[in-house]
Order: sequence, then structure tokens, then C-alpha cells
Amino acid sequence: MCSRNFKTGCTLHHNILQIIMLICFYTFFQAVSSFSFHNTAALSYTSSTSSRTIIYTTPCIRFPLKILPKKVIDSSIKSKKSQSRTPSKLNYSSGSSAVVLPIVRNVIGKAQIFLQNEPTYVLAAIVAIANFGIVLEEKTQVGKALSAALSTMFLSMLCANLGIIPYTSPIYSMVNKNLVPLAVSLLLFDSDLRRVIRDTGSLIAAFFVGAFSTLVGTLVSFPLIPMKAIGSEGWKVASALTARHIGGGINFIAVAETLGISASNVSAALAADNVVVALYFAFLFTVSKEGEEDDEDNPSPVKFSGSPSTDVDGTTITLSSLGNSLAIASFLLFVSTLFTSCFLPKGTSTLPVVSLFTVASATAFPTFFAPLSHTGTAIGVIFVQMFFAASGAAGSIVAVISKAPSMLLFSATQIFVHYVTLMGLGKYVLGLKDRELYIASNANVGGPTTAAAMANGKKWPRLILPGLLVGILGYAIATPLALALGKYVLLRFSSIA
Repeated sequence: MCSRNFKTGCTLHHNILQIIMLICFYTFFQAVSSFSFHNTAALSYTSSTSSRTIIYTTPCIRFPLKILPKKVIDSSIKSKKSQSRTPSKLNYSSGSSAVVLPIVRNVIGKAQIFLQNEPTYVLAAIVAIANFGIVLEEKTQVGKALSAALSTMFLSMLCANLGIIPYTSPIYSMVNKNLVPLAVSLLLFDSDLRRVIRDTGSLIAAFFVGAFSTLVGTLVSFPLIPMKAIGSEGWKVASALTARHIGGGINFIAVAETLGISASNVSAALAADNVVVALYFAFLFTVSKEGEEDDEDNPSPVKFSGSPSTDVDGTTITLSSLGNSLAIASFLLFVSTLFTSCFLPKGTSTLPVVSLFTVASATAFPTFFAPLSHTGTAIGVIFVQMFFAASGAAGSIVAVISKAPSMLLFSATQIFVHYVTLMGLGKYVLGLKDRELYIASNANVGGPTTAAAMANGKKWPRLILPGLLVGILGYAIATPLALALGKYVLLRFSSIA
């Protein structure tokens, strides 16, 4: 009975999301009749010239109407003052749409203002956009190429710039303040460091060489490309990209929130970096050879299922696993917040602390956390998607286009130096195998899932599980490494420069 109700609830939830998306798209089609953007709401006319201009603007969309002769508008105003409803007093031949369209757009504008100030609507829209990004990645080739994160961010940015959702909202603050720390904890439930060291073999050495290569790439790239287009936040964005190229997207989020990177720069950095990462993955697949392993090196192949969790008992999501995962993550967040308030300087973010506490707990109690890893990953991904939706909503398309080129060049240079350093140290100094270096680099730049997917696609079954595990290790170490590099090296260099 409980299972049937749970499935019914999931179906109902899916139907509700579909309805929300229909509402959002309806509002979108109402808005596309505009062709320029503005940030105020007004209905005005000018009396100092021989002609009159009637303009109606919604909070984000500007609707220019026809420029009407003075006589037509004066007669319209006079008609309104006399409370006359007789259409014949207006000169329709000169612009009758100027009478009807402002009324219609006034209704639409008021509806948009009401919805944009209604938190439940904003929350529904953010969840729907986040879900749409996931579905797009799973069901379409375009979504797979862009990734769920980038699809969600672009759609949210488009909706905000068209006035469907607001640029700022208390819901966005709630997502950043409450859901992101929970997502960090939930995604680290599988971070048993003892298991990582035990099961990864020589791949862990390749991974650490890759992490070191990313640090070298940042130190080389930042002086060359300081990203002056984003002002004083250049070192912060460099730190966040360093975290992403050691661990993954969740580390980028943690560093961005800790350092207080503006939403527009977060959107631009993610957009630029996703392009570079996609090209780099294509390069890795091109230079690596398929089926390089010998049969004796692969006594027990592991089948890749696409999930960072490899524990069989933790692959089923139940009501109890959902409740336990949220309860444990909330408790770890509370302990981390309490520790931060009592022992660390005021203003210190809780994200690095909750990361360390979760990794320590998962390592100390692996049998307790392993069954919750799959559920934690599922919930964490949804929360992260909501973060991307909130970040995209706060971004201006014009600002992203102007800032992205310098970030794209920085990311490309950073990853290029990462690859050259990785192959130089790993292959020619330490004598590591090419396939291990490729998987380690993939785990650095992309994360555990992409590393395991590459091992599976290249028919390297012995590296599937180690690829997953070193990717999880990246989640555990990337945030503190990137923050230390940013605050103690990049910040000082930025102030000197």
C-alpha cells in the first residue's frame, strides 16, 4: 500500500510539473511579442511635443506602441476623463490598437508583477526549470551535449530576461542558503576514504597528479588571463574553476558560495567552462585507445550503471531512505553551522566544514552511509539543479555574453596546462599508464560519473569502480584545496597586479 501511494505521489508530482511548465510556456508566448528589455513598469505619455508616445513596460519587458498624432491621444485622454465609452470619439484609422493593446498588456503586466512577487510561483517555476533540465539531458541529444546544469541555467536565464520569473527573489536566497549546503552533504554520503585508498590501486596516484596539474594550470593561467572583465572577482572565479577541475560541479558551487561570487559571474563561468569541458572530453576520447587492458588485469569486471553509488543495497530509493538521508544531512549541517559559529571567524561559510564533517562521517561509519548514498545523490542532484536555476535567473544575457570570452580563454588555458603537466609527470616521470592518466583527468575535470562512463565506453572495466571512487575523492578534497589556493595565493597576486 505504501509503495503504491509512493508511486501515485511520484506520478502526481510529474503531472504537476507538466502543468507548471505549461503555465510558464504560456507566459513566455505572451511575452515574445516584445523586442526590447527594460527594468521598470509604467504607462506614460508626453505633452510637450506635437506627437505622443504611449509605452507600456512590464518589470522586465518593454512594449513600444505606435507613435500617435497629438489629436488622437488628446481625444483618447479626453474620452477617458469624461468617462465616455463611445468608440466613435477616437480616431481608429490613425491607431486603434493603441487603445486596446495597453489594456491587454496592462492585465498581463499586472499578472506578471503579481506572479513575480509570489514566492510559491517562483518556487514552482524554479523546480520546474530544474526538472526540465534533467529531462532534457536524459531524453535528447542536445541536452546530453549541453548537460542538465547548462540547460537549466540557460532556460532560467531566458525566462528571467523575458519577465517570466524575477531576477531576484527570497526563493533564490533560500536555495543558496539552505538547499546548497544540504546538497553538498547529500552528495558526499559515498565518500569513504578508506575504501577509495583500498580499491583504486595506482589510479589514485594518477588522480593526485591530475589534481596537482590543475593547481599548476591555475597558477600559470591566472597571471596570463586575469579576467579583468569581471573586476575584483577574477581570483574568486579562478578558485571556483580550480575546484571544479579537481572535483566537480558541487565543488564549484561550494567555492562560489563561500567566496560570494555574483550570480552573473557564476552563470558566465559555468557557460564558458561547459564548452571547454565538452571539447576536452571529446579530445580525451579521441586520443585514448579502446580495450587496452589484458584479461588477467580484469578478474572481476564492474558493470557501470550511470550512478556514483556502487553499493547494491543502496540503489533502491524508499520513503525511509528519503527521510533518513534528509535527516542525516540536516543534522550534519546543524553541527557544521554550530562548529563554524563557535570556532571559526565570523562570516566563514559552512560549506567547507559540512564537506569535511560528511567525509569524516562517511569514512568512520561506511556501513551506515553506504545504503543512503543513492538516495542522497538523487536528492542532492535536484537541489544542485535548483541552484543552477536560481543562478541563471539572476544573470543578464548581455552580461554573460560580455564576460564569458575571458572566462572561456582562462578555462581552456587551465585545462591545457593540466593535461600537459599530467602527461609529463605521470607518464614520463612516474611511469603511469596512459589509460589511468586519462581516467584520472576525466575524474578531475568531470567527476565520478563521467570518469566511469569513459572507462565503460573504452572497455576498461577494471577502471570503472576506481574511476568512480577517485571522482568521489575529488569531491572531498577539491573545495579546501581551491579555497586555500584562492585566499593565500591568487588573492595576493591579484592585489599586487
